[in-house]
Amino acid sequence: MVENIGMHIALESVDQRDVIQLIDDLDAYQAPLYPAASNHLLDIESLKAANVLFAVARDEEGIAIGCGAVVLLDGYGELKRMFVPPAQRGRGIAKAIIAYLETHAAQRECHLLRLETGIYQPEAHGLYARAGYATRGPYGDYPDDPLSVFMEKKIVEVA
Repeated sequence: MVENIGMHIALESVDQRDVIQLIDDLDAYQAPLYPAASNHLLDIESLKAANVLFAVARDEEGIAIGCGAVVLLDGYGELKRMFVPPAQRGRGIAKAIIAYLETHAAQRECHLLRLETGIYQPEAHGLYARAGYATRGPYGDYPDDPLSVFMEKKIVEVA
């Protein structure tokens, strides 16, 4: 668990009402931005898999204020389901979740993280770039979709 002023982050089960609400809010945010074929979402069941690290940020009252996941794959991890509700943005929550997930991925011998996000989310592009992610081409099973932005970052374990 990581504590920050007014916030703590921990690996948690996605199968909680307030966390599912965050995922539903993320889906509602992205659905009008992209056609279904360009929305590469993991559903709740997929987020329960043994190779998924799912982090939740909570405020002082224990309310979920952000989430994100890393899917550990062969040779790299994929950052997925990053979301902080608009009312909570600008407080460093997403940055803290990314750092937390990077640390936990590195502890599991995962030293390369990749991600896919959409072209209509410039705030996300900026967040990832500030966190050290660089643009790259498609990877894995992703098509070369003009609505997608692909990024990656090499990570090292912090002692």
